[in-house]
Amino acid sequence: MKVPFSYLDRQFADVDTYLNDLRDFVKTGDFTLGKPLTEFETNFAKYCGLPHAIGVGTGTDAIIMPMRMCGVGPGDEVITTTFTFYATVGAIVATGAKPVFVDSDEGFMIAADQIEAAITPRTKAIVTVTFSGNVPEMDRIKAIADRHKLMIFEDSCQSIGAQLNGKPMGSWGEAAAYSLHPLKNLNVWADGGVVTTRSAELARKLRLYRNHGLVNRDEIEFFGINCRLDTIQAVIANRLMKEVEFITNTKIKNAATYDAAWRDILDCIQVPVRRPGVKHVYHLYMVRAKDRDGLLKFLQEKGVEAKVHYPTPIHLQPAAAYLGYQRGTFPKAEADGSSIITLPAHQHLTEEEIAYTIRCVHNYYGK
Repeated sequence: MKVPFSYLDRQFADVDTYLNDLRDFVKTGDFTLGKPLTEFETNFAKYCGLPHAIGVGTGTDAIIMPMRMCGVGPGDEVITTTFTFYATVGAIVATGAKPVFVDSDEGFMIAADQIEAAITPRTKAIVTVTFSGNVPEMDRIKAIADRHKLMIFEDSCQSIGAQLNGKPMGSWGEAAAYSLHPLKNLNVWADGGVVTTRSAELARKLRLYRNHGLVNRDEIEFFGINCRLDTIQAVIANRLMKEVEFITNTKIKNAATYDAAWRDILDCIQVPVRRPGVKHVYHLYMVRAKDRDGLLKFLQEKGVEAKVHYPTPIHLQPAAAYLGYQRGTFPKAEADGSSIITLPAHQHLTEEEIAYTIRCVHNYYGK
């Protein structure tokens, strides 16, 4: 049996529905900042429980742009986790600021209790990351940020629909960034991103910045860039918005099935802490595994498309060498890099495929 990691062929098996939407849209010629984009932004903001959503080119842009509009730049330091996808840190570097790392916690989140020690007179902001669809201890992080007068920018690219104690991502900081990459819980047919914010003024600036700074065709308020979510992508997103709850709830259900399956092999598979009050949306289903590399090879040979996200923390990447971090600086993230494994858990898996994956893991450990 083959258990695929990607679900796109299944999600878009009935492509005619989407093509009919696109045919109708093309007739309008409303290609740039058009009505479907406005509709998507309104619906996305409502879904996220925030007043403003701004569609931009990518999830990475959605991290960079709010920081720039809030004055983060050269000479500043921005604290973030070393255990994340590269775009988080690349976004900080793109503003001209210096990334400052802290270790991760038991749930693969930024270790809130280590943030304060990383603060210096140059620290301007904290970038939190909802890696795998989990949620950091945002209430603790918010208290630290307020105490030191720091801004918070939320890299929520993997966590559309995630919440902490009923509060959606974007509730703690200046803005939250979301990705619409094809393998995200809400996707479009290419890269795309969204910024959500509570601030009407930041939303206004972002709408200008993504469109050259244009107030109208003949007047610019400030020099901006061209970084709009394409309206044709919003057509796809508008149809997929109707499926977000199904996608999210199915991933949560599949993750619970996996979690329960490891109870008799806890010496081999360690489920990360599941904190109360967290709505974890499982963009990725990640666990720590004994002899990870052996298990990974075995699963792939058996047709289960398991992956590793990611084997090398950012502070040990060649790109980060200039920051001067050494191996051993962040032991939790480094240990996780050698033990984590990601199992297929998407919404289109069958019960048989999930059961097969579970059997393969048990068989590897001889259970």
